[in-house]
Amino acid sequence: MSSDSEAASRAAARDGGALAVALGGCLALAAAMGIGRFVYTPILPFMVEGFGLGQAEAGIIASANFLGYLLGALMAAKASLPGGRRRWFLIALAISAATTAAMAAAGSVPLFILLRFASGVASAFVLVFASALVIDRLTAAGRPGLWALHFAGVGLGIAGSAVLVALLAEGDVGWRGLWLASGGLAAAALVAVLRLVPREQEPPPIPRRNGKAPANPRLVALIVAYGLFGFGYVITATFISTLVRLTPSLQWLEPYVWLTVGLAGIPSVAVWGWIARRVGNGRGFAIACLVEAVGVTLSVLGSGAGAVLLAAALLGGTIMGITALGLVHARDLSRGDPRRSIALMTASFGLGQMIGPSFAGFAYEASGAFTLPTLVAAGTLVVAAVLTMEWRRG
Repeated sequence: MSSDSEAASRAAARDGGALAVALGGCLALAAAMGIGRFVYTPILPFMVEGFGLGQAEAGIIASANFLGYLLGALMAAKASLPGGRRRWFLIALAISAATTAAMAAAGSVPLFILLRFASGVASAFVLVFASALVIDRLTAAGRPGLWALHFAGVGLGIAGSAVLVALLAEGDVGWRGLWLASGGLAAAALVAVLRLVPREQEPPPIPRRNGKAPANPRLVALIVAYGLFGFGYVITATFISTLVRLTPSLQWLEPYVWLTVGLAGIPSVAVWGWIARRVGNGRGFAIACLVEAVGVTLSVLGSGAGAVLLAAALLGGTIMGITALGLVHARDLSRGDPRRSIALMTASFGLGQMIGPSFAGFAYEASGAFTLPTLVAAGTLVVAAVLTMEWRRG
């Protein structure tokens, strides 16, 4: 009986530890991704108004962040980096919070670009190292289902930062104060993560296999589709708050649009994971891309507040679902060590999302509207769906 009690106590401790690690991963992604990477969207309208930022400049600043994310993810994928994963993602989390807060002190576009680039590098390190550490520990604890809580952090961070920005804006806090408060919220998350994700013995590195495996056509198609997804989501994700502010009849919606994106994102990974278990990862990825294409299109062709809120919900409800499904599917399609495949996926995604904001910003300067670049983005999401639909199972 005592041995049963001891076993039950060990199981309870293991489950509690797994839950704490998953929650720590959730807060890490909330801080580095939901805040550090995406808070630029709700703050951007205040920078346009208070700093006089042009839409083309806004697009270049956003693209600098995505370039940093691309390069950071490729650096994080290198097996030769010294030190443990926990140390790397905690350092990156601190840099993410610091560069977010430092935007408040910046006073020129070149400095904005530099800070957002550094923030992008840091967010990539947090995503790669925190995800690898959390998923490994959850798997070892026999609780792989908790990975959905980990990835829900992005939506939680988006929703939390949206509430923070809306509340401070009601108090007439300017764009500098919004950046400073956002950095402070990210720093608070770092303190919590330090306690929730304790030090543990790092597992040995995965041995490399000799020889070079032939390319998998399905993996190649997925890598291309992932880049198209990066381009397809990012224009709306960057400019949806600005789009609402530029429409007089919808300006009252501004505090709620980005909040809707975040709230829809919180359960999205679990929902799309459930769908993928029934139709397959490839089909799940394709269906999610089609749903997102509808949301992206609604953001510029829809009429009224309901259409805009639905667009925001469809966007938030698919971003992290597609991201997670794409990475899981790439791992399944890899022959041998999946590190190279994940690096190529990240590079493709980073390239797509880096091009998107600049393209949209210059298109807006030329046409006075976001309609054309947004419809192009929706078209790329449809192409991504076609590439990954897997018309025949097996």
